[in-house]
Amino acid sequence: MKANHMEMRRLGGTDIEISPIGLGCMQFAGTANYTRLIINPIGQEAVASIVRAALDGGMTWFDTAEMYGNGRSERALAAALKECAIAPGEVVIASKWRPYLRTSASITKTIGDRLAHLGGYPLDLHQIHMPTGSLSGIPDQLRAMAGLLRSGRIRSVGVSNFSARQLELAHRVLASEGVTLAANQVRISLLHRDVERDGVLATARSLGVTLIAYSPLEGGLLTGRYHDNPTLARSAPPARRFFGRRDLSAAGLARTAPLVEAMREIGQGYGASVSQVALNWLITRYGDTVVAISGASRPEQATKAAAAMAFRLTEDEVGRLNELSASAGASR
Repeated sequence: MKANHMEMRRLGGTDIEISPIGLGCMQFAGTANYTRLIINPIGQEAVASIVRAALDGGMTWFDTAEMYGNGRSERALAAALKECAIAPGEVVIASKWRPYLRTSASITKTIGDRLAHLGGYPLDLHQIHMPTGSLSGIPDQLRAMAGLLRSGRIRSVGVSNFSARQLELAHRVLASEGVTLAANQVRISLLHRDVERDGVLATARSLGVTLIAYSPLEGGLLTGRYHDNPTLARSAPPARRFFGRRDLSAAGLARTAPLVEAMREIGQGYGASVSQVALNWLITRYGDTVVAISGASRPEQATKAAAAMAFRLTEDEVGRLNELSASAGASR
């Protein structure tokens, strides 16, 4: 693995260190379930090439989930790591438990599946995928997670999509079990800054919890490719076309064009692309509190995402993008 240009970051209050940007692995799920509506599926050969590019670029961690193909993403990731001659413990792996219509007992029952799919690679961060849908309350779910940590089957506990209030509850329940809450995985980008107004960012900072930013490029909108060629929207996965129809419309693209053009201009000074500036804004603006996961369907995308750690935006550049993102409709 290549050395990181930015300093490694601590995952919450744990002893786990990760690169500021990791690889999101939803796209490794293939066509097994709903993910095909969100991500164009790729084969195992492509998975191995993407993982190798991420490693070569300095990424040290990978985020997957049970929901991503019912274990297919986990298996594909493990196979790719083995092909890249990465030994267990050399990288950090995060996965997530699916709570929908299940009780907290399922957390303990399914951990064997998670570890089996990972094929000998340890589960460094196990997360509750969402705060709703379970037949058990959040405290019971967290106590089950704490049990897995105490038994040595996982290294840390995290949550995903938790509000500020739920984050405080999670932290309190785990603390009563002698366990640290490591992370909360939430949507953050230049066009989605809800964490700044809904208390999640402030709560995470006060509790020492890392925020893992997903959808940092807003489904490709913050790469500039749809601005350069609006017809590409027709080939986007179905869910992106449906939920992103407002942003991908002519009016939506016009609204975000000044932000994209500013990123393009700023990027020229670093030899960086629009997407690299968008990623660097995330890991610079929020300091050590926020890390990001970026997906990739081609090796060059993983290489580009990793290279976003090779520079650091100035305060003035971050401020300029803050203002333009607000004008583009981002929450503040």
